Amino acid sequence: MEENQQEEIDLEVKTEEAKKKVTGLLASIKEFMSVLLDIKTNTDRAGAVQTIKDGISMQGHTAWILVFSILIASIGLNANSAAVVIGAMLISPLMGPILGIGLSFGTNDMETLRRSMINLGVMVGLSLLTSFLFFSIPWFQEATPEILARIRPDVRDVFIALAGGLALIIAITRPSPQTNTVAGVAIATALMPPLCAAGYGLAVYNWTYFFGAMFLFIINTIFIALATFVIVEFLNFPNVKYINYAKQKKVVQFASLIAFVILAISVWQFYGLFKENQFHRRATNFVKELKENGISIIDEDEDDYDFNSNTINLVVFGRNVSGEELQKWNEKLPEFGLNETVLNIRQSTDNTDLRAEVKSLSELYTQNQRIIISRDDAIKNKEDKIRLLENELSHFYNNQVPFKEISKEARINYDNLERISYAKRIKTDFNTIDSLTVFGVKWKDKVARKTVDKQEQKLKMWLKVRLKLDTLMVVRE
Repeated sequence: MEENQQEEIDLEVKTEEAKKKVTGLLASIKEFMSVLLDIKTNTDRAGAVQTIKDGISMQGHTAWILVFSILIASIGLNANSAAVVIGAMLISPLMGPILGIGLSFGTNDMETLRRSMINLGVMVGLSLLTSFLFFSIPWFQEATPEILARIRPDVRDVFIALAGGLALIIAITRPSPQTNTVAGVAIATALMPPLCAAGYGLAVYNWTYFFGAMFLFIINTIFIALATFVIVEFLNFPNVKYINYAKQKKVVQFASLIAFVILAISVWQFYGLFKENQFHRRATNFVKELKENGISIIDEDEDDYDFNSNTINLVVFGRNVSGEELQKWNEKLPEFGLNETVLNIRQSTDNTDLRAEVKSLSELYTQNQRIIISRDDAIKNKEDKIRLLENELSHFYNNQVPFKEISKEARINYDNLERISYAKRIKTDFNTIDSLTVFGVKWKDKVARKTVDKQEQKLKMWLKVRLKLDTLMVVRE
């Protein structure tokens, strides 16, 4: 009995010790994370305020930098070059007034708000005018993929703008600001391309492009300003003090009202984009299901999914879809979360022309494939011939005798040699053909015959070694 009680006491002691260790570990982790993520310590509030205010103005040099950066971005969009667009964003001064708006709301600074709004308007005006003039030139009015990618906002743009704004204002509040963060945020949030795309919409009188691009720009602007406001409030930036208390109270109330309105608009925009993105994703899954069930769809595009009218419009070919089948698919829409969505299918009772066109394209493709195959065969044959000729040429050069060098060396080694000649003798027994290397030599008349025989035998041996030949003939002239 006493042993059991002692075991229980020991167990309780060990449990308490374990709890203390876990508590200590959690406290250490909490302290570590607090130090790791702390941005209030060593925050340069005065320096951050001055940096933001210095970047608000859009006049003089800054205005010209903006004009040229917009021009570069417009050229990049027209040339469909992402690298050129990124280069333009690196030098653009668009962030200043937007950060000024967020700062002014966080510090109740109406003068900074007034300056920021005026300069933001100037910035937008200059950007639209520059891009409009560029895209008004008829040669530059093609709707490239880079332009089309900037006329329809996406829910991910909200997260990019919010995260980019937070990163930017935190970087500015550091004791030593990170300038590379400003460039990175300018690229990520992509403020400039939507303005250029809006100018393109004005130049080609396409209001859908214009309002879509401006909507994307407004989303980026609002959420960057909102992120700035949140960090300014979190870091307790000092509010601007007014001599007149009543005026200060009105300014605070007005700033709070505007901040609330902007927050409400931001939430509404985010919700709208989220619902539209959700609708497109569900519609895509539904159409994928249609295809898997043998429905052939042509000219499929995201414009077929109309979020505003809650409809899916498809054009099908091949077999006709019966009314019962169409109703069946309409009834299946709620399974994909597409409640009250209407499926509209357009089909032709006579698709003979379409089939003929598809057949013609198929035959043309087959013909082109044959041409490509025959061309490849011709190229292969030519390559084989070239390879054969190269081998024969190599064999020819390998069998050649360097007669000029041989004659010089022979003259040095054999003083009694008067002249030397060289030839290839080809012989056959009518079954095989063979070639033989033949050297003709003439010795000086005054040399004794015995000496000539000895020198000639020595010359023959030297020639075999020098030319790496097993057989050769030396003929006395």
